[in-house]
Amino acid sequence: VQLVESGGGLVQAGGSLRLSCAADDRTFSTYTMGWFRQAPGKERDFVAAISWSGSDTYYSDSVKGRFAISRDSATNTVYLQMNSLKPEDTAVYYCAVQTETAYGFDPRPGAYGYWGQGIQVTVSS
Repeated sequence: VQLVESGGGLVQAGGSLRLSCAADDRTFSTYTMGWFRQAPGKERDFVAAISWSGSDTYYSDSVKGRFAISRDSATNTVYLQMNSLKPEDTAVYYCAVQTETAYGFDPRPGAYGYWGQGIQVTVSS
């Protein structure tokens, strides 16, 4: 079971990045998938989640209207399109599989049983 994030990097404030998370197991296509982020010295925070079908999404207030989560079941990939980036978006971003809550969206890290290794996103002012 492996989740691999890509697409991070350094961008100026106001710019955009698209993160990808590739899963090596088609089983993940039946689970809600989420993105979290963790800045130095801070807790891991929920960013966005998408239902197994892709028809429902859920965002934290801090990214609503700027970020968009999507998924491609054919390639077992989840995306996070990040627009209008701000310096406070700087963090390590993680994708994860929601395994502990059967229905709906759960923003608690403990509800996610599989995690990627994380990828750095740095937004300069």
